[in-house]
Amino acid sequence: MRSPPRISVVIPVFNEQEAIQNVLSDIPGHLNADVVVVDNGSTDRTVELARRMGARIVHENRRGYGWACLAGIDALEKPDIVVFLDGDYSDYPNEMTHLVKPIVEGCADLVIGSRILGNREVGALLPQARFGNWLATWLIRRLFGARFTDLGPFRAITYPALLRLEMQDKTFGWTVEMQVKAARMKLRFLEAPVSYRRRIGVSKITGTVSGTIRAGWKILYTIFSYKLRKTPESTSLAPH
Repeated sequence: MRSPPRISVVIPVFNEQEAIQNVLSDIPGHLNADVVVVDNGSTDRTVELARRMGARIVHENRRGYGWACLAGIDALEKPDIVVFLDGDYSDYPNEMTHLVKPIVEGCADLVIGSRILGNREVGALLPQARFGNWLATWLIRRLFGARFTDLGPFRAITYPALLRLEMQDKTFGWTVEMQVKAARMKLRFLEAPVSYRRRIGVSKITGTVSGTIRAGWKILYTIFSYKLRKTPESTSLAPH
């Protein structure tokens, strides 16, 4: 890995005009990150404000978290490390240094920011989200032998490992797909505690009953579908 590493940050957004400036201003300046904000069809001033803050803007009008992440990946310029971060200011972007450190030190290929292991503001992680995390990570442990505590979206991964994963999910199964594939392909992964606060605005997923049901179904479907697939050959990357 080059020293210092080239870091890109992918931030999917949909109507986050109240939060996006806070998110972008809190990304550690010393990382010199290439910040890609992926607009997933916003109808407010999100894009205008993000551009004003110096972010590169990518448009993906096909609605879905996975679609936005895939568009962000397509826009990358071969960095060493890719960080995924939500645009609602629920995560603490200034903690990004803690996520990339194990990768820079050669200890991991993938680092998941765990809200379960970190400090959470009261009411930030809704009961349905806590239960969904518990169930999904329990299934991953039982079916794939990989121990996670969270499916949190704040995460860092080496660019070569990201390409190997060949991510495909277009909607709610994105985060769990990455973790299941990492386990199947024997990537070196670990979790780092991250802080979590109440998001600005209402969640498009756990903030509605329909969103919660659709996300929960897609996460479970993704876990079981990959369990039924033939295990891919692992190459030179060692297991966690």
